[in-house]
Amino acid sequence: MTAPLTVIILTYNEELNLPQALRSVCGWAQQVIVLDSFSTDRTVQIARECGAEVHQHRFEDYAKQRNHALTLPIRSEWILFLDADEWVPPELQREIAEIIDCNPPEDGFYIKWRFIWMGRWIRRGYYPTWILRLARKGRVRCEERQVNEHLIVDGAVGYLQHDFIHEDRKDLADWIAKHVRYARREADELIKRERYVVQEEIDARLFGTQAQRKRWLRRHVWERLPPFVRPWLFFFYRYVLRGGFLDGRAAFVYHFLHALWFMMLIDAFWFERRLTQLRATGDKH
Repeated sequence: MTAPLTVIILTYNEELNLPQALRSVCGWAQQVIVLDSFSTDRTVQIARECGAEVHQHRFEDYAKQRNHALTLPIRSEWILFLDADEWVPPELQREIAEIIDCNPPEDGFYIKWRFIWMGRWIRRGYYPTWILRLARKGRVRCEERQVNEHLIVDGAVGYLQHDFIHEDRKDLADWIAKHVRYARREADELIKRERYVVQEEIDARLFGTQAQRKRWLRRHVWERLPPFVRPWLFFFYRYVLRGGFLDGRAAFVYHFLHALWFMMLIDAFWFERRLTQLRATGDKH
């Protein structure tokens, strides 16, 4: 049966990943919207062939793109955000359909994110990660961070039992290139914090949701640790203390790249920007 649900997928050159995402929602969701950032590969063609509605919008950052998606003609009361490299397994389909059918008092739901890397579930040190992806239309918007952005729901939120799956079919070189772009945006967010730029974000609470607790730790612990030292501490925490080493060689590659290299790259871009600012200030004087 068709679920009274609109699935929104953001894309840019996702011809390798998009078929898997669309197979998991087309025919199940009442409406599937692909918001594309003017892809140059077969992404748009694949989306249309699968029956998805395609809209295009120039990409500025992830928050603005998600908020633009919420202005599109959405026909159902409930919205599920899905990335192109993610998919919805049947057990989660059934759970979402049952929840919607019950007209719950909640206006949003967190769903567990299961991360597959090089064919292996990266479980220890990373799971469960709760992400708010299912929300009622008119009650949701995206915070204003450029990357690693979260949805904000005006109302009560709940938690679903089953996972949705992240399984990127692109190669390692693409992952590295993408995270270079992410690191630049994360460095920009650090500079904004130092300049006291005001933007809408989720609340930072030590005893709030998992996302709020992570944001609190970022602001009150991570940002106070020495740059270039904190990535090593984070890698040790995830790979050793949280048992990431028990998941084998693929997990080592992932934790090394994501917890150490990526975090080090953010600090390097932040340091580069600080030096550029200092030089510009010196030139003015």
